[in-house]
Formats: sequence, C-alpha cells, structure tokens
Amino acid sequence: MQVEGLRRARGTVLIVTMWILLVLAGLVLVLARTMRVEGDRSANGVAALQAAAIEQGAIQYVLAGVDGLAGRTPDDADTPCEAVLVGGGAFWILRPAGTDSPATYSYGITDEASKVNLNTAPLDMLSKLPGMTTELAAAIVDWRDPDSNVTSGGAESEYYLMLADPYECKNGPLETVEELFLVRDASKEILFGRDANRNGFIDAGESDSRPFSGTFTSSGARLDCGLINYVTVYSASAPGSTGGTALVNVNDPRSQALVDLLRQAVSADRLPGVLDRVRRERPFRSVLDFYYRAGLTKDEFQKIAGRITTGGGGSQAGLINVNTAPKEVLLCLPGLDESDASALLAARPTDDEGRSSIAWVVQVLSREKAVAIGGSITAQSYRFSADIVSIAPGGRAFKRCRVVVDARTSPPQVIYRQDLTHLGWPLSQDIVARLRSGLPVENVIQTTGLEVAPQ
Repeated sequence: MQVEGLRRARGTVLIVTMWILLVLAGLVLVLARTMRVEGDRSANGVAALQAAAIEQGAIQYVLAGVDGLAGRTPDDADTPCEAVLVGGGAFWILRPAGTDSPATYSYGITDEASKVNLNTAPLDMLSKLPGMTTELAAAIVDWRDPDSNVTSGGAESEYYLMLADPYECKNGPLETVEELFLVRDASKEILFGRDANRNGFIDAGESDSRPFSGTFTSSGARLDCGLINYVTVYSASAPGSTGGTALVNVNDPRSQALVDLLRQAVSADRLPGVLDRVRRERPFRSVLDFYYRAGLTKDEFQKIAGRITTGGGGSQAGLINVNTAPKEVLLCLPGLDESDASALLAARPTDDEGRSSIAWVVQVLSREKAVAIGGSITAQSYRFSADIVSIAPGGRAFKRCRVVVDARTSPPQVIYRQDLTHLGWPLSQDIVARLRSGLPVENVIQTTGLEVAPQ
C-alpha cells in the first residue's frame, strides 16, 4: 500500500511538473511573441522617423532648388527628382505626365504659374478648362467674388443654405484647390478623374473595363487624371522687379527710365519715331501691345521685353507662364485654338535668354492673338509645388506630402503642406518588395530600371 501511495504521489508530482512546464513554455512563447511585436513596432517607428527625416530633407532640397532663380523655373538637369538617395533611403518628386503620356511616371518640381488660377481667371477662361462645365465655372466665380449677385448659371448662399448640411457662400478667394468640393457641381470625378492616388499615372487598379464617366479634354481625349493638374490658387508674380532689377512702366509718361531703356535697344535714327509713338499710343494693355503699337522690331523688343511692365506696384496673381503651361492650359487663353497651342509648344525657346521674356510669342502668333493673350501671360514664375514620396531603408515605411513654396524671398518659404501618405504607395510595388527582401536601395532602383540621381 505504501508503494502504491508513493507511485501515486510521484505521478501527481510529474503531472504537476508537466503542467508547470507547459505553462512556463506558454509564457515564454507569449513573451517571445510580445518581444517580437515590440521589436517590429520599434523598427516600424524608427522607419517612420527615417521616412519623415528623408521627407524633410527632400523639402529642403526643393527650397534650395528654387532659391535665387529670380523668376526662372528649375532646370530638371540641375535638380534631379527621381530616386534621390538620402541616408540609406530615397525620395522622388512626382509631376503630372500630361495626357500625351498617361502611361509613364514623370518627375520634377511643378511650376504653379503653368496652371489656371481659380481665384483670378475670368469666367470664359475657367469655362475652357478640360472637364469644366459652364455651371461649375459660374459657381466658382460666385464663390470667390465679394458680392452676393448670382452669375448666370452660378450659385450664391441661397443655394448652399438649402443643403442638408447648410453653409454660406464664401464670397472670398479659395485657399486650396480642394476647397472646390464646397462649390456646387464640383466632384471627385471632375477634380481627380480616375487617378485616385493622384500620382499622375493610371495604375492597374484605376484602369478597368467599366465605361468611363469622368471628364474629357477639348479635343475629346479622356481626362483620366482630372482637373487637379491644370488649376491652382497659388501662382503669383513678383511686384515691381525681375531678377532684382526694377521694371520700367511703359505707361508712365514721366518715365526717363523708359527713354534710357529704349535708347539702349533702338538705333539713333529710329529712336525719335519710337518715342513719339509711345507718347501718342498710351496706355498700353500689355507688353505685347506695347511692342506692336510702339513699332519696335523683334530684335529691339527681345532686348527690353523682360524689363518692362504696363502696371505700377502690386503683385499680379494668376498670369500663366507661357514657357511651362501644358496645351490644356494654353487653350484657356483668349482666342487660342488647337493649332495656336501646338505652335506655341513647338516654338518654346530652350535657352535662358529666350525664356526670360514673352518676346518669342510674337514670332508664333498673329498680332491679334498675341495682343489678346498679352495681359494673361508671363515668362516668370515664383511659386512652385512638389509632390514628394520618401521611403526608409528596408522599405518598412514611406511618407508622401505635397508642398507649395514661395521663391519671391531668399531663402524661399513653404506656404502650404498637405500630407498624402493615406493615398498609398504611388510608385512601382517592386521597389517596396525588393527593399523588404533586404536589397540596398541603390540596387533596388537599378534592378527596377529607375535612374539613380546623385545626392
């Protein structure tokens, strides 16, 4: 009996011991799993901080790239924006590829003066935007103008106060392009088209066989990427000077500076006649109007076009940079058709001297058309935007933001920032997959066919 009791006691001890070991093993597994989760969380946190640091570096890169340009636009060769390596990670600056090449990514800093300004463009210019309706254009005018008078087809507070979630018509300028969603008839299809992640590229998940119900260009092409690429609220011109040199007002009858400027460009035998026409023909509506009515030659005009203005002080917001605007924006200018826009695109100068003024436009358009657009165009840009995508080493985290910078001061300033990380990774998924497999970022970029930009 004692032996039997001892065996039972030993069996009980063994069972208890096994249960204790089982519990301890479970605790070890739980602890190990917890430690692994904590390790992953820490690694993800570090990666998120790395991506954020790379993003901040990219913003500083953009600010440096537009500093001191004095109205010129950044040169893509001098400021590479594709796969720039930083601290074991990299960043890209996306730019819309345009409707002519919708199947490729494009990279670079975007000129905000290459777009139509929603706050200053007249009704007829807004109405010509691709995908725009007459009613939406009128509603935009009513939203931004200070009065409560309803533009034909537009909407004032009477409409907005009848909505389920009522609000007043702003009667003030739009602060962001996305503010359009408050305006009657604006929709995601009109603003973004099929490009849900706003990367300027129609991804596989965005291009399907369903009938397209978005918007179209004036030539009938599908506007897959929406209106967002052609409108802005940020474009502005520097008041009173270009490149640090004071502009000469051709409408000032007391301006000795204009006489001195013309004396440098016009021969002595022609100068009296030019000065007489200038005195008799004032006021001039634009510098192109001045060119024709003053009787200048093209060579004479080229020498002074970038140094004259028709107004006094004050910043002229909304002028379209004829050197950088896409065809869809050029077609919004008064009186221009498809052939005119194509001719302007084909004749754009590639040298800094030619791009420093709008003088070259008179060699492309007729006098009537050049004068009609003269008051709406410029050759200088001072505000730029950058759609920045940054990824941490190892591909654990990425960040994406859009910033708008003002280069009218030195150093330039960030005047707007929008976080776009929630839209998802906008480039090839192969980049993330290869980084997570352990490949260094420079090898990943090379194997995916992307060109590595220098640091």
